[in-house]
Amino acid sequence: MEVFYQPDILNGVHHLSADESKHCIKVLRHGKGDRIYVADGRGTLFEVRIEDPNPKACVFSIISHSRRPDKGFAVSIAIAPTKNNERTEWFVEKAIELGIDEINFYFGRHSERKKMNMERLHKKAVAAMKQSEQFILPAMKLYDSFADCLAATPADRQRFIAHVDPSHPYHLMDMAEKGGAYTVFIGPEGDFAEDELVAAFEAGFTKVSLGPNRLRTETAGLVACHILNLINR
Repeated sequence: MEVFYQPDILNGVHHLSADESKHCIKVLRHGKGDRIYVADGRGTLFEVRIEDPNPKACVFSIISHSRRPDKGFAVSIAIAPTKNNERTEWFVEKAIELGIDEINFYFGRHSERKKMNMERLHKKAVAAMKQSEQFILPAMKLYDSFADCLAATPADRQRFIAHVDPSHPYHLMDMAEKGGAYTVFIGPEGDFAEDELVAAFEAGFTKVSLGPNRLRTETAGLVACHILNLINR
């Protein structure tokens, strides 16, 4: 099923963006009267009819809509961007395929990368949402520092920080309670700075393991997302 994206459809915007319109009309060859599907990125899928197959602004009318039921839990991953942009993009795509609700990026003390192209990441996220038929586009935000990201974490979350510590081998699978809202912090390639760990513990975060193997940043983020989905299966 080919799905298109229009986040403002419930606000009366009943046409596709220029990029989406071009793909719909020029690439897929849809015409007037054809039925297509449009997601708003908030969990609602619309069946619509093309009224004006304009490749710059394809106009449609709504036929029906359906909403994905609330899954009963929410996963947020706070992660430092990797030195290689492609690895960060890979994480975003795969986390959306698994079903993630929020991705927060931050520049940690030991982060090797100090800038990000959020517009490009947004496009990657939209493509992954449509491909995986999730119909929910996770919120994505970039914070200038670990402290800023930490301070923005809601108080009602189950809070975890993935840190390798042989003296504290408690696994996320065993520490997370089913049916909650979770935030898991994943460190950069150079790991968390000591003062960042102290700040997290003072803020009520629990140190957890993601397994015995040493994981890359993007792999750790994906593993955490998968674990939280598994315990809520």
